Amino acid sequence: SGGFPNQVQLSCCLLTKSISLCSRSKDPLRLYPLKLVSFLKLTCSDGGLSFDSPPAMTRQDSAAPAGSLSVQGPSNPGYNTNPVPVPVITQTDTRDKWSKKMDFLLSVIGFAVDLGNVWRFPYICYQNGGGAFLIPYIVMAIFGGVPLFYMELALGQFHRTGAISIWKHICPIFKGIGYAICVISLYVSFYYNTIIAWALFYFYSSFASVLPWTNCDNAWNTENCTNYFLKDNVTWNNYSRSPAEEFYTRNVLEIHKSDGLSNVGGVRWQLMLCLFLIFTIVYFSLWKGVKTSGKVVWVTATLPYVVLFILLIRGATLPGAWKGVVFYLQPKWEKLFETSVWVDAAAQIFFSLGPGFGVLLALSSYNPFTNNCYRDAIVTSLVNCLTSFMSGFVIFTMLGYMAEKRNVNVEDVARDKGPSLLFITYPEAIANMTGSTFFAIIFFVMMITLGLDSTFGGLEAIITAVMDEYPEYLAHRRELFVLGLVVVCFLGSLSTLTNGGAYVVKLLEEFGVGSSIIAVGFLEAIAVSWFYGITRFSNDIKSMLGYYPGLFWKVCWVAISPAFLAVMSSLLKPAPLQLFDYKYPDWSITVGYIIGASSFMWIPIYMVYKLVWTPGSLKQVRPSNAAILNWWVTTWDSSLNLNGLKLV
Repeated sequence: SGGFPNQVQLSCCLLTKSISLCSRSKDPLRLYPLKLVSFLKLTCSDGGLSFDSPPAMTRQDSAAPAGSLSVQGPSNPGYNTNPVPVPVITQTDTRDKWSKKMDFLLSVIGFAVDLGNVWRFPYICYQNGGGAFLIPYIVMAIFGGVPLFYMELALGQFHRTGAISIWKHICPIFKGIGYAICVISLYVSFYYNTIIAWALFYFYSSFASVLPWTNCDNAWNTENCTNYFLKDNVTWNNYSRSPAEEFYTRNVLEIHKSDGLSNVGGVRWQLMLCLFLIFTIVYFSLWKGVKTSGKVVWVTATLPYVVLFILLIRGATLPGAWKGVVFYLQPKWEKLFETSVWVDAAAQIFFSLGPGFGVLLALSSYNPFTNNCYRDAIVTSLVNCLTSFMSGFVIFTMLGYMAEKRNVNVEDVARDKGPSLLFITYPEAIANMTGSTFFAIIFFVMMITLGLDSTFGGLEAIITAVMDEYPEYLAHRRELFVLGLVVVCFLGSLSTLTNGGAYVVKLLEEFGVGSSIIAVGFLEAIAVSWFYGITRFSNDIKSMLGYYPGLFWKVCWVAISPAFLAVMSSLLKPAPLQLFDYKYPDWSITVGYIIGASSFMWIPIYMVYKLVWTPGSLKQVRPSNAAILNWWVTTWDSSLNLNGLKLV
């Protein structure tokens, strides 16, 4: 209660119909936001500005003492003493918030650290020069990945809204980016959760005294099955198949019953049951918002590190482990002169940190306004990169052990990549260790938890974006909306549960995300840095953190990071699509491009819609919100005595 401080900034937003105040604290360099959070009527009497009822105001989401709010001016008998109503509509700050800071950090880390850290980084690292690859990887992280990561965290925290409605505050014509992000996230959910379902199938199969992929005595094995462990003089040729490979292809997937994408076969009911259990876990983790998901990640985000540490120690004690480590890190300096190495480094850091997916916007939007998002960006990015590096040791100690057992070079057992590395190579190594059942169980628990974290983030991006865009319909129906979304994702995943489902997974992974998300990230960086303006964005960060971002960050946001995405997009040339011995036909590649275009197309569609349906011609200059508000202040100044107030 009482008068305003000496200097007050008044911010009025016609789009959200809200008023925010910014008062100076004792520290002259820091501004703390004060937002009116109740529906009130502003009145003027005797030169003072006051509210009819006590307002509830927040600073860092904490309630300030209630009371009347007034601007005291000199008493003037010429003023009208009758209260003059001024209609002011304010937003109620009912948005969910993280219970603890660690809930947010673990959620971000859990999203960024996913299955790709375990299967993609080690393979790309040894393929692109071993230890030498770390140089382009670190460079691309510093100048491309981390700045974009920081930018999204800051945007979400400042505007406190999802990937669709945030564009009303940044640049409305780019609102199609939000819709594109939601479509991409849907495609990811269609195949990514199926991979988790495979891991759950393995987890169930691991509860046996003898793991089923240890020998060739099972009903699904063929005459090509060759078990070389604990046997001497075993001949290994191009037609040989390990027990682990046949368990994966002929028992889990039953891919031999499919002729390819033209005939994917029937749905595997065992995998459908596993997927149902996965989505059940996902639903009850997300249905109440960050209050529930923030608690679940304490298990799903921390358990993988415990398992990785156990597997790292076990792998280091195996014979031949040092061969794998040497193969993993031995630098090939000549690789640094190949453009493809730098492009692979850029793609790896971009897809690993995950800017552009809308997840960081959603998760950070539930933070307190003055949370240190800069420190969060540095810490979580560092944890993500170190996890990828450590995963390489976990994988390659096992590959060295397998090479020792097969009596071949490490490169001969390191040919598998992607899911095959996790479902064939690594289980094969585990199956022939002492205590194989225990290590198999914890390994697949790690895979399930790694996948669940990323699923939480991806679906939360859709939930937050849609609910923030349509609050009048969904504000009090989150449980039903999440249920509907989970059902849609489950139905959309059915094609990946067929005998040829692995072919569908590969197609969606290549075309559903790839080029589309890079284009989305590029346009997002351009829209924020050039259309919204780097100066305005820097002011937003200062209002949250108390200081402006440094010159390095501004240069990265304006030039380096967009260039990083543009160059990566133009030079990234996907290899011919192939899975096992199946080469994808030309028509399937066309289908893939259609899938990719189906998400990106919403950006130009919304641009055209906005230009066509917005009143006026392109040559007309409509009065800005600031101009309208300044007219309002000028009109009412004679009766409200707004001396000392500054409109910004």
